Amino acid sequence: MISLQIKDYLERSSWIRKMFEEGIKLKKTHGEDQVLDLTLGNPDLPPPPQVKEALQKIIETYEPSFHRYMPNSGFPFVREMMAKKVSIEQGVMLTYEDVIMTCGAAGALNIIFKTLLNPGEEVIFPSPFFVEYLFYTENHQGIPKPVSTYPDFSLNLEALDQNITEKTKIVLINSPNNPTGQIYTEEEIKSLAKLLSEKSKIFGHPIYLVSDEPYRNLVFDNHQVPSIFKHYPNSLIAYSFSKELSLAGERIGFVAVHPEIQSKKLILEGLILCNRILGFVNAPALAQRLAAECAFAKVETNIYQRRRDLICEMLQEAGLEFVKPKGGLFIFPKVPMDDVTFCQKLKEHLILAVPGRGFGVSNHIRLSFCVDEETLKRHKKSFVEAVKTILKYT
Repeated sequence: MISLQIKDYLERSSWIRKMFEEGIKLKKTHGEDQVLDLTLGNPDLPPPPQVKEALQKIIETYEPSFHRYMPNSGFPFVREMMAKKVSIEQGVMLTYEDVIMTCGAAGALNIIFKTLLNPGEEVIFPSPFFVEYLFYTENHQGIPKPVSTYPDFSLNLEALDQNITEKTKIVLINSPNNPTGQIYTEEEIKSLAKLLSEKSKIFGHPIYLVSDEPYRNLVFDNHQVPSIFKHYPNSLIAYSFSKELSLAGERIGFVAVHPEIQSKKLILEGLILCNRILGFVNAPALAQRLAAECAFAKVETNIYQRRRDLICEMLQEAGLEFVKPKGGLFIFPKVPMDDVTFCQKLKEHLILAVPGRGFGVSNHIRLSFCVDEETLKRHKKSFVEAVKTILKYT
């Protein structure tokens, strides 16, 4: 018999998996081209040309030593390139020692939580949120504490202020956000930094700001993601190349630590140790080399932007409320009924979406941009008609 905790997790984390499995059944029964599956955030664009070029270069310079263990923190030359990347993106100068290579942003968040959290300490994050935040926090005996945002999914500083306690150790943000596509503004980041500084003084210990940034370079309409390092020294970044290079299966990312963070030496030593003892050991060697060669490349974000615009048109014609995403791979429209029921009714029309309660907020659904334009155009009319039919009988 499995543990009660994992049994509970299976029930709590099942929405995306359930809808994915429903999609497989529907496609087998009706044909793949008859089903509009908007559930998964699995990047479907080809990696940028630099990735293929880097692979060819690696093959041409191949040595058997490429596959050996390296320091748990990663290859120094790779960390140096990541430090350069973060320095440019954040506007704060880092060295290679400030970067730890990880198995994606998920590995980064887990080693951060393992390093920083004592049992019973809180991790606060805005809601809606990526569901794994609950489990990553509890993996390391922390207490996950979602806090509501405003209707446009911007940060509610008053709610954050009210929820930060002496047990709060980490505030975790994700911008562009999964599932909403919202980007927190520079003013919001400044205000959050001021709040955390004040609370840290009141409670006599640092409250760390952690920014989960797998979508940092997937932004639309010339929006920009502000730097957290410019405004708050006690901060760390969890980064992934899964989306911007379409390398989700390669599991490559890093932790970047602010060069002026308190107890920097000890935190870095802890991160490196946790990379090892959590079983990651080190980030994949080949993927590290790819990341170093392609650190400033990215997929064609204009393709995702066109898909976003198509889905927004569909939602508008169907009569659903939504906040237009500024980045990322998802949109989170509001529905005027129970979200699970709404998704079940969509399924009857061979359309698949994920209930919003899987991301901490009911009466919403999550739709993914990881569907090609032709498919969206082909299903646009049926989507609009299906939603209107559902709304007609609510």
